[in-house]
Amino acid sequence: MKTTQELIAASAKYLANTYARFPIVLVKGQGVRLWDSDGKEYLDFVGGIAVDALGHCHPRMVEAIRAQADSLIHVSNLYHIEPQIRLGKLLCEHSFADRAFFCNSGAEANEAAIKLARKWAKDHWSTDRFEIIVMHHSFHGRTLATVTATGNEKYWHGFEPLMPGFKHVPYNNLQAVERAIDSHTCAVLAEPVQGEGGVNVPGDDYLPGLRRLCDQAGILLILDEVQSGMGRTGKLFAYEHWGVEPDIMTLAKALAGGIPMGAMLAREAVAASFVPGTHASTFGGTPFVSAVAHAVVSTIIQEDLPGNAARVGKYFLDRLAALKEKQRVVTAVRGKGLILGLEVSVPARTIVAGCMERGLLVLTAGDNVVRFVPPLIVTEADVDRAVAILEGALKGLS
Repeated sequence: MKTTQELIAASAKYLANTYARFPIVLVKGQGVRLWDSDGKEYLDFVGGIAVDALGHCHPRMVEAIRAQADSLIHVSNLYHIEPQIRLGKLLCEHSFADRAFFCNSGAEANEAAIKLARKWAKDHWSTDRFEIIVMHHSFHGRTLATVTATGNEKYWHGFEPLMPGFKHVPYNNLQAVERAIDSHTCAVLAEPVQGEGGVNVPGDDYLPGLRRLCDQAGILLILDEVQSGMGRTGKLFAYEHWGVEPDIMTLAKALAGGIPMGAMLAREAVAASFVPGTHASTFGGTPFVSAVAHAVVSTIIQEDLPGNAARVGKYFLDRLAALKEKQRVVTAVRGKGLILGLEVSVPARTIVAGCMERGLLVLTAGDNVVRFVPPLIVTEADVDRAVAILEGALKGLS
């Protein structure tokens, strides 16, 4: 086996230089712990960026992978796929939706939502209704359309001209949305809780207000729950906190627990605008990934992992708030369930590096927010250990 440095050198030589990687090679995981190629153990509060909802190597997920790999891995969507049907039924029965479309990532799910909103508007309104109102500091993906929808200019540079048809307005500002709606608007797209943009939680009137504005204008409400969905915020879907329902919702990340999968869910009246030939995905909802996703979603529901996220997340938020009182470098704490942010007055990446050195993996959300998105199986004891390491990293700054 090659040494860690040899592996890192090969990575630098052969892989596209699209990630600012930390100098470790992770090779094994179990529960909320990871080990690198040198045998060092880490407490994982990154979870593959909110992907590993069940932690690493959960027995139900491992068994689903083995069983389906021994049965059928791939067939075309030209045929009916039994695991896909079961997964679609499960998601629709536990959400607002009537129909599901499966793809491979969050960006593809958002692409599908954008296409469906435009197609629906042309079916029901006119050919010049195509604009979608999106939010500052949002993140919706890296394709040309979804990066345009993303409300952060740093992701745009070098890819101009961007796609037409998006209006950016401030997040958590209903007046700005109301002013932006006009005769060309077909939908509003928002994250219930912004992840990449800094772990921003809106006011209690925001999502109900978006629903009201969309209803008044006769347009669609699209919620991007790629990061906030699948139990992350303490509910199976984040929109449930505010007692509203979208017309379209997008999912990915934790949906299949680390196997690439995205989904777009929609109400019947909206989904009807997608007919054979309007949209497709070669690898969307294959037998293998659908079977794994069904096992993951079933486990999240049956083991009440949203409830664990709510309980442990509240405990974690309180511990971070107490830390803020002791550490001047911490300027704010915020979040919902197990998506939490620690705003700091120094570059967040320095704290991430300090935590990693001490055996805790965390990540950033922008330049000055440390983000925590651990597996939903995390315990209060895990939180205590993480906070102790974090405090050591903060003290190490001085």
